[in-house]
Amino acid sequence: MLRRLRTTLGDRPSPLAPPLSRYRWLRGLVYLVVLWLALFLPLAGGQDIAHGYRLTGQIGFAAGAAQAAAVVLALWRPASAWALSLGAALATAAWGRESLLLALHLEMPAPAPTGLSPGGGPSWPWTVPEMAAHTAVLILFALRLPARHAVAALLVTGLATWGLEGVVGARGVTGTGIAAFAVFAVAVLVGSALRGLREARSQLVEQTTITAEERSRRTLLEERSRIARELHDVVAHHMSVISIQAQVAPHLTPHPSDELKENLAGIRQNALEALAELRRVLGVLRSADPDDPYGLGESGTSAAPRAPQPTLDRLGALVENTRTAGLTVSMEVTDARDAAEPYPPGVELSAYRIVQEALSNALRHAPGSTVRVEVAHDRAGLHLSVINSRPRHPVAPSPGAGHGLLGMRERAGMLGGHVTATRTLHGGFAVTAFLPRDGTVPDTEPTPLPGNVLSVVHPDPDSVPVMYLELPAGPAAPEAAPDPGPPPRTGEENP
Repeated sequence: MLRRLRTTLGDRPSPLAPPLSRYRWLRGLVYLVVLWLALFLPLAGGQDIAHGYRLTGQIGFAAGAAQAAAVVLALWRPASAWALSLGAALATAAWGRESLLLALHLEMPAPAPTGLSPGGGPSWPWTVPEMAAHTAVLILFALRLPARHAVAALLVTGLATWGLEGVVGARGVTGTGIAAFAVFAVAVLVGSALRGLREARSQLVEQTTITAEERSRRTLLEERSRIARELHDVVAHHMSVISIQAQVAPHLTPHPSDELKENLAGIRQNALEALAELRRVLGVLRSADPDDPYGLGESGTSAAPRAPQPTLDRLGALVENTRTAGLTVSMEVTDARDAAEPYPPGVELSAYRIVQEALSNALRHAPGSTVRVEVAHDRAGLHLSVINSRPRHPVAPSPGAGHGLLGMRERAGMLGGHVTATRTLHGGFAVTAFLPRDGTVPDTEPTPLPGNVLSVVHPDPDSVPVMYLELPAGPAAPEAAPDPGPPPRTGEENP
């Protein structure tokens, strides 16, 4: 008990400390009032109850002790203390009524009528000590529990008082029910007001803390955005100029040596890799959510990765994550190279981000569709293709600004490649990209398909049809082929 009292009166009171515990002197005052009531009620209050109700001294002392116990208990268990105080007061009033009726019957032969009779008799059903104890209990009750509970306790006390005084009644007493209820109502009002003031102060402190944290976070994001903007405006510009000058320099010399070409190519490659690393740093600085390094969210909002930057080896994990989001995704990898040579880090990172953005677009714009991811390696570079079928149900227009496709084109253009995004004839969408192996535009033209046909694949949930588009006709042949006539009907003329 001494340890609990020392903790309660200290600078950091325990959760079981009495109310109004913000100031140490006020907590001490609460304990002094409770201690005074605990000593006054059994002694002086018990004597007053016994004298007014014509009871023995032992019964009066017991009634006062019950009220004192209720006041002390209200510091930690206000609901139980209220029930104890009200029950003890009602029991004392009923016992005192019987004692008063017996005394009046012996003095006056006429029976006592039902109801109150005005006069200068003892206070009933609430004596002054009981009223003081119950007022203290209700104040502590209202300070600890919500206002609706305190009002409910007040109404129950009022109904019990009315039932005892107005229905049962007593003769030759001074009714104190109305006065007691008024005092109890003031006690509940004061306790609820103090509790509301304390809650408002706590909410104000909490809101102030949240506002300060939000202001600090916003200031940090603004500073990071400013640094990212300056880095982009200064460093990215100069690195791009270095890359372009290193690419153009061999063409300005009549007969550049192989060493010069190799050094300039190394300068360009280092500049491109530095640009790729700069884009990663800018993504970290602009990110507002550093806890989602590889999410399929909007472009520019995922990122600040704590792990190494993704490479082509993580495409399988990316496809698997997209499958769990509700899409049917298949991936095909082909390699036509003589030897599997590693790509520069910028190429692998850009390839991963392009496939990621294409899958993210399929998730948003074509839910429930079938997606086919193709990755083809050859001597010239890396070919990527992400084709999705039409969505299974109409989709509302996306509020995005189209920065995802622009970002893919910027990534590919920075490495000397290109990205094409177009709709398919079956209502889907196709994204194709080419990234040079060393980050430079290949000197050789791509090998055309054999013949005068171009194969375009449009996947569909049910099948994967292949459409052949005839290229423009070349020069007329010296001899015209005979007209074979209309082709035989196959039953597939109507789509």
